[in-house]
Amino acid sequence: MNLKSLPLLTLLPLLALTARGAAPSSSPAGKIDRHALVTRHNIQWNDPVGQIPLGNGNFCFNVDATGLQTFGALTLSHWGWHSFPLPPGWTADQVPPTGTFQKGHNTRAGDVYPKNAEGIHSWLRSNPHMMNLGQISLCGTSGTELHPEEITEVSRSLDLWSGVQTSTYKVDGKPVRVETCVDPSTDAIAVRIESPLVASGDLQVALDFPYPAFQNGKWISDFSQPDRHKTEVVNRGSSRVDFHRALDATNYYTSLAWSAGGKLTPASISPHRFLLSAKGRDGLSFVCSFSPDKTPDPIPGVAQVFDDSSSHWENFWNTGGAIDLSGSKDPRWFELERRIVLSQYLTAVNSAGSYPPGETGLMSIDRWGDHFHMEMVWWHEAHFALWGRWAMAQKAVACYQHFIPVARELAAQLDYQGLEWPKAVGPEGRIMPWLGAEVLLWKEPHPIFFAELDYRLHPTRATLEKWANIVAGTATYMADYPVRDDKTGVYHLDPVMPPSERGISRDTVFDLAYWRFGLDTAQKWRERMGLPRDPHWDDVRKHLAPLPENDGLYLLSPEWTDTYTNRAWEHPDLIGVLGMLPPMDGVDAETAHSTVLKVSKTWNWDRCWGWDFPWMAMAAARTGEPGIAVDVLLSGSIKNHYDERGANTGGSNPYLPGNGGLLYAVAMMAAGWDGAPARHAPGFPDNGQWNVRWENLKPAP
Repeated sequence: MNLKSLPLLTLLPLLALTARGAAPSSSPAGKIDRHALVTRHNIQWNDPVGQIPLGNGNFCFNVDATGLQTFGALTLSHWGWHSFPLPPGWTADQVPPTGTFQKGHNTRAGDVYPKNAEGIHSWLRSNPHMMNLGQISLCGTSGTELHPEEITEVSRSLDLWSGVQTSTYKVDGKPVRVETCVDPSTDAIAVRIESPLVASGDLQVALDFPYPAFQNGKWISDFSQPDRHKTEVVNRGSSRVDFHRALDATNYYTSLAWSAGGKLTPASISPHRFLLSAKGRDGLSFVCSFSPDKTPDPIPGVAQVFDDSSSHWENFWNTGGAIDLSGSKDPRWFELERRIVLSQYLTAVNSAGSYPPGETGLMSIDRWGDHFHMEMVWWHEAHFALWGRWAMAQKAVACYQHFIPVARELAAQLDYQGLEWPKAVGPEGRIMPWLGAEVLLWKEPHPIFFAELDYRLHPTRATLEKWANIVAGTATYMADYPVRDDKTGVYHLDPVMPPSERGISRDTVFDLAYWRFGLDTAQKWRERMGLPRDPHWDDVRKHLAPLPENDGLYLLSPEWTDTYTNRAWEHPDLIGVLGMLPPMDGVDAETAHSTVLKVSKTWNWDRCWGWDFPWMAMAAARTGEPGIAVDVLLSGSIKNHYDERGANTGGSNPYLPGNGGLLYAVAMMAAGWDGAPARHAPGFPDNGQWNVRWENLKPAP
């Protein structure tokens, strides 16, 4: 339902607070049957061109209903990045390592590039970008292309418990069965094909290597420029071929190994296309492995990959958190549970790799070239801490450690102390040029939040030391950025672009609250390490500008008094101050509660984004409105749609921040948070309609 239809609820008194961790630690009424919970949400999607991701967190093979990539799906990885050559007249030493030419403190002018730098500005926006490692498809005799209308009687399912997708269909009236999975520890796929069309030679497998291109505002796999890249056979055996791929300065390796009776031949139409057939055999199986460093040797066999995939996913579902809603009377339980289960799958496939994912994860290449947004890292990775799967996030959040040099250089270039974390980046940490790149501030406290999540799980000296430089450098920047008014002594965040990205303003509400949280936590970190409090951090924290409000309601900024009229769309920043964030001095609980009620009545949710709905659910739960929390998670907004594979979509592409945000919100609602009401599942309505069974979840801060 659309939240605009919700009545303005009567203000409820804030519920009594309990000590940290007082929420029940496990589900009542016995252990959850995890196999039943998971497999009732196996993905059934018979659209011939619908793409389901199969992956291991660092590598993803997206498949259509043929069980392969016959209709254009991508093979992506967190290591598979490419850059075009520099524009004419530019050399590598002229490219700013920070990604910006700006020097000196931020102004409201945004990231201004010098004259005659249009070429490098465009290049920096496009590079690096993720690339399609290879497309593996089914084709007819001599490599003739198959079309969606030729695939009939489709029946396709992904068994979540094993990670195996099975497709059955007919081509020219003849049956085809394809089973596909991804190896959990190597970037390899395994495929088993059964069909009389294989024996007759009328069905083959094509392996194509494309070049990346950006056309009409979209990244594509370009098969029309064979001279711009190289595919070299470096080793050939009777049932295996190893390829070396070279795209400008990018190199990687691919190995293909097949079953007895198979034959691999180069295609005449392209030096980057190869056809695998098994004429005279009813079946064909193969493994295709991708690697950034060298040709892997050995590569796993087909049976091993299928066995390892089953073991991996069974272990995944049997460990970590679980939420079972099947005993609920509210008829919406099944859809909410489906979103929860499939969001766990999608984040495990896309977000548990060596870097944080872009907004579409490893399912497609977005208009940013899959640069990952540092303000979105929280939405992709924080939920793993509450679901008992923190190990799956650790490689990705280690990006902060990798990016310390560029963060230090960026801060110094802009005349700030400490570490300024970049905005949209690739693995090198260099900022993609954008108007708000230096003034979108809410990315800054994220590593402090991650450090705190890690310490809650592992309260050791080793954890403190692991994050010490990051926490200290981040807080140093946060204390240096605010501008002090010499007349009043008040520190202002100016300039700042808020999460809603509605323009550049000052003293935006969520940023002020998050600044308070970050500085408070950084001081706590010093005390844990036996260090004295930093007096400058305390001075800035004590004299930060108050959160903007009017008539008992928070505002987006003191300059934007039309918050609930002309600006009641995009991210509702003002509800994040007590929801995602815990209570703190300077954030009034009654005002936050009234703000949640007002936003629920006035906001245009069809002009929001996928993570706004769980953001609102966190705030509603924490301010004593569990009914709103559930309603917003299941609202009928077009931006709150979850497709057949469970991906949050607000348009044509998946939007993973919505999936990650959902998992964080429902973990809070089930397991509680510090100071939550002393009852089971405190974020769900206590009205007899919801039976929430949960296991192995952690309360939120």
